[in-house]
Amino acid sequence: MKQANQNRRTFIRNLSLIAGASALPGSLLAACNPVQGAQMKLGLVTYLWAKDWDIPTIIRNCTEAQIGGVELRVEHAHGVTLDLTAAQRAEVKKQFADSPVEIIGMGTNQDYHSPDPAKLKESVETTKQWLQLSKDIGGSGVKVKPNAFPEGVPHEKTIEQIGKALNELGQYALDLGQVIRLEVHGRETQLLPNIKAMMDYVDNKGTGVCWNCNPEDLAGQGLEYNFNLVKDRFSDICHVREMNEGDYPYQELMNLFVKMDYPGWILLECRTDPADKVAALKEQRRVWLDMIAKAKEGLKD
Repeated sequence: MKQANQNRRTFIRNLSLIAGASALPGSLLAACNPVQGAQMKLGLVTYLWAKDWDIPTIIRNCTEAQIGGVELRVEHAHGVTLDLTAAQRAEVKKQFADSPVEIIGMGTNQDYHSPDPAKLKESVETTKQWLQLSKDIGGSGVKVKPNAFPEGVPHEKTIEQIGKALNELGQYALDLGQVIRLEVHGRETQLLPNIKAMMDYVDNKGTGVCWNCNPEDLAGQGLEYNFNLVKDRFSDICHVREMNEGDYPYQELMNLFVKMDYPGWILLECRTDPADKVAALKEQRRVWLDMIAKAKEGLKD
């Protein structure tokens, strides 16, 4: 009887909360709801700023700079490679699990444009090994890329070949609880209409597009048009450079991400070589937070 009375009181309390919420002014009710862009997180690619850091250093520096996650680029000082034993993989996983820094996955150089069937098969099979490694260390996926259109091969044929490889790998990734992240990359292949054409061959949720902040994003009908070409196929990561340098329209990009309520990672893949990289990470975080705040404010206009 006591349990029944508690359940009844809980039901009445919840009912009154719902009724009370419905009586709130619109502005207050909106304040109770999630804010667009609130799910985005800032992370780091071990491209240049972290290429010489081992895992403890990555974790320590990212923690200090309040960088929430990391994508490990292959062949860097962190030493996370395909030849790690099961015990070594478990240790990598534990180091990240015991820290505030999330291991997002591996950033590889695997591509699928080669007209040589043996090379294509090797790249697909190697990607599957990277997916297994990502799973073993606690990551959620693997970054791959288109690299080029081979000379003498019709572009449409290469696009179809890449797209079908991505479709196969996407399903394989899903079966492992992972994802494939297709970086917008490569001469001509990085044009967004070509990326969309590749993704048109993918009929599963296992492969998504990693926006890469290339000058070519502004080609043709411009940033927003190209963004919209692939936004429904975005992966859970985006790569950016230093957001307060150069003339790439980062504020406009963040406006678009906030407007669509993007739930993924914005990963710093910076190209400069500052003496104090932790300070540089802190600066980028401030710049990014300011851009996100301005994007959210713009939604009210």
